[in-house]
Amino acid sequence: MRKILLFASAAIALSVSAGDRESIWPKGKMPDPQAHQIAAMTDVVNSPDFDADKYREPFLDWYDKPAKEVDNNCCMILISGGGYNSTCDTHYIKVWSERFSQLGFQCVNLVYRTPRPEGLPIYQTAWKDAQRAVRMVRSEAKKRGFDPEKIGTISMSAGSHLAVMLASSSQTRAYAPIDKLDSVACHINYAIVNSAAYVTTDSETGTESWLDGYAPDVRLSQCFKFDEKTCPMSLHHGGTDVYSPNGSTQIYRQLRRMRVPAELHLYANQGHQALGLERGIEFLRQIGVMGELEPEVAILDRYASDESRKDYMRQDVWPEGKIPNFQEHQSIPYIEWHFPKNKRTDAIQIIYSGGCYEDNSPESFEVMPARRYLNDLGMTVVTMHYRVPRPKGLQKHVTAWEDLQRAIRVVRNQAESFGLNPNQIGIMGSSAGGHLTLMGVTSSMHRSYNPIDGLDNIPCNVQWGIGIYPAYILTDGMEQNNTTGGNDDSAILAPEFSFDLCTAPMLFIHGDADGWAPMNSVKTWEKMRAMGIQSELHTLALRDHCFQRNASPGTGSYTWLERISDFLRDQGHLPKENSAM
Repeated sequence: MRKILLFASAAIALSVSAGDRESIWPKGKMPDPQAHQIAAMTDVVNSPDFDADKYREPFLDWYDKPAKEVDNNCCMILISGGGYNSTCDTHYIKVWSERFSQLGFQCVNLVYRTPRPEGLPIYQTAWKDAQRAVRMVRSEAKKRGFDPEKIGTISMSAGSHLAVMLASSSQTRAYAPIDKLDSVACHINYAIVNSAAYVTTDSETGTESWLDGYAPDVRLSQCFKFDEKTCPMSLHHGGTDVYSPNGSTQIYRQLRRMRVPAELHLYANQGHQALGLERGIEFLRQIGVMGELEPEVAILDRYASDESRKDYMRQDVWPEGKIPNFQEHQSIPYIEWHFPKNKRTDAIQIIYSGGCYEDNSPESFEVMPARRYLNDLGMTVVTMHYRVPRPKGLQKHVTAWEDLQRAIRVVRNQAESFGLNPNQIGIMGSSAGGHLTLMGVTSSMHRSYNPIDGLDNIPCNVQWGIGIYPAYILTDGMEQNNTTGGNDDSAILAPEFSFDLCTAPMLFIHGDADGWAPMNSVKTWEKMRAMGIQSELHTLALRDHCFQRNASPGTGSYTWLERISDFLRDQGHLPKENSAM
């Protein structure tokens, strides 16, 4: 579920009221005081008896210590957004404090000075307040019962810009020392960053991203230093945010250059808001912030039954003797239909595995669990075995691409006879199969073989694609692992992808530590956004290729199939939960 959820437990009574307030600066020592600035959340500012003179200095609001049964020795600093003109996110602060208190974090709300200072960068007084606040939080770790090296932030908008300053630039002093507290380190150890604003050079002065974050001369703002104390981050952004999501992709790219574990979560057709709270929690769990991970579980053990399948049918992709570019050493391609017992959609998902274009199997861990999961949700699934090993004298993917185009035509041709929609077909593949998915999604108007019969007059475009750790996507890894990690600007999309007018939206899921780099997915996502195509993307910290084969409960590698159902529901290919077909 991607919605922000509140959880109540009958077994654990929680009080998350904020009642312990501490001023950040000693009296008379606040740097750069400006008469127009205040430090107050907007619900306070909007109260009838608000007196600005009582709220001139920034402060920390400490929440109650988490219950002993759940206390995890961590601290979470909550940072509101508001364009550096206010601190307005009272709803998010409430949600975050309740959720993280339940998880065992000591929560504290940072209320910094706004509106924007005069004669200084828009963030400067807030950055001073925030650096001092982290020093104060760290100095009180022992007294309040948490680890001084388990201090992080969750933030929104301008607050996320401020959080990235804390996460990336702690070795740069925002203000001159005033007392011994300023000898305490001000770095943070992890950050969940929602919809960071003002990150790219087309918005760094405090505007919307007027060039949409991806013009040739748009760069990451130089206010972020990315020093040696830069911490792991989970970056969350909506694809239609006016404060460009490309700011988050640029931060992610820089973290990858530095080999700092990170996650990137991009949501199609979503604007300026906090998204994917549970994804951020999975990130914290995966990087070890919340304690030791539970033992990993094999995905084939978790999805071991075909009890949701009603009928099964296998058929060849090509008529006998009609396979184009037939080569004796290659296998014969086929598809298998898997019909659910309780059909809840007339859409069809085609799935196939990876294998370096040397092998592939519909019974693999990359296919069978997803097929069973979607059957359980009421969706018809077609699995495909394409020709392997690689063809001789042709590019590695050509015969598989021929098989995929033909398979889509076969499925479209037969869909109505099974009560399914021929114009609701998606494709999904992993690794080399992810490369094949990109071929199917971006290049359906490019003919991969000469027609052999009337079936080849049927279009082979699809309505969506799902790429799981796609390989061979960028020019630094067209035949192997990405030699530069895909991080260099010189690593561009491979030339075989047409990105034609039938290019469809996609979901990407990729391990952050994958040698077939997640930048394969990120740069494709950026290209699609530049074309006006809204896609979704999730990377998973510390996870390699085949992240899902074995995974620990409570991590993104364990819940990854839910990202598929979320995406399909958002795209209208699966009914909303608890709805009838």
